[in-house]
Amino acid sequence: MKIVITGGGGFLGSKLCDALLQRGSLTGPSGSAEPIDAVTLLDAAFRAPHPDARVTQITADISVRDAVFEAVGSRADTALFHLASMVSGECEERFDDALRVNMDGGRHVFEAARQLPGKPRVLFASSIACYGGEGMEPVNSDRTKHTPQTTYGMTKAFCEMLLNDHTRKGHFDGRSVRLPTVIVRPGKPNAAASSWASGMFREPLAGLHCMLPVRRSQRHPMTGYRTVVDSFIALHETAPDRLGTDRAFVLPAHTVTPELAESVVAEVCAHKGLRPGPLTDAFDARIQSIVDNWPQAVSGERALALGLPAPPPLRDIVLQYVEDYPPAPTA
Repeated sequence: MKIVITGGGGFLGSKLCDALLQRGSLTGPSGSAEPIDAVTLLDAAFRAPHPDARVTQITADISVRDAVFEAVGSRADTALFHLASMVSGECEERFDDALRVNMDGGRHVFEAARQLPGKPRVLFASSIACYGGEGMEPVNSDRTKHTPQTTYGMTKAFCEMLLNDHTRKGHFDGRSVRLPTVIVRPGKPNAAASSWASGMFREPLAGLHCMLPVRRSQRHPMTGYRTVVDSFIALHETAPDRLGTDRAFVLPAHTVTPELAESVVAEVCAHKGLRPGPLTDAFDARIQSIVDNWPQAVSGERALALGLPAPPPLRDIVLQYVEDYPPAPTA
């Protein structure tokens, strides 16, 4: 079986690749488990060659149709995971690029899947940024109206609807995972408007200052990266007759504030013998205005009913990050 992961050079894409290689098989178009013998990663850049001989890395722009079709190929036993995307802050600043990458790129992936023999499973990484504005509810579910107030959210909602229509027409078997903000991402802050959500854990755990651009009372749905990868695989493996006509599922999440994050970091640091760095207020009206248009709480009841995992307690999510990316002791 061949696996294609767009955004395969990124954090979640690389985690998903490793998890699939370790798993060794997925349900193929036949409906039975099939061994994974090839993984193609498509991304704009890769940090290093992948050590597994089954992995092929293709460096290309997702908006280039021919590159997408080359990566997807023509094997009937193909599964696709479409994770490539411009992030939220970039999309607000670069509208035309957001349409080209997120919308045209999504169209290319879906059209390439449509050309495959059989009926491949296609999983798309969406976002709770699909919610926004007047349509938002105190707790947003799969039944909440999509009224996104960011360009990023609009492009995700577009791809969700396009995937549903391809599925309705029988072009492929599509599924969308509507992601809360994923924590804790290693490395440095990026252009995502939600970058602070990982930063308020990552930097203090390393004994560094975190400059917080939003209010300390800001409520935001978050889940761990291990849970997200497990959810990608679990939704891919779900039998199509259990999914219904709406193929988009928001994941369950914790509602987290910077105040809560600071408390959990202090607890984890005490447990691990680390000296936490300070969380320093550095209010950014532009970032806050984007975050104000995102939901503060979500319900993942439909995902849980399918058997997708609930996130562990927030403390455990932070401990998982410390286990995977251990900081040097400071105390």
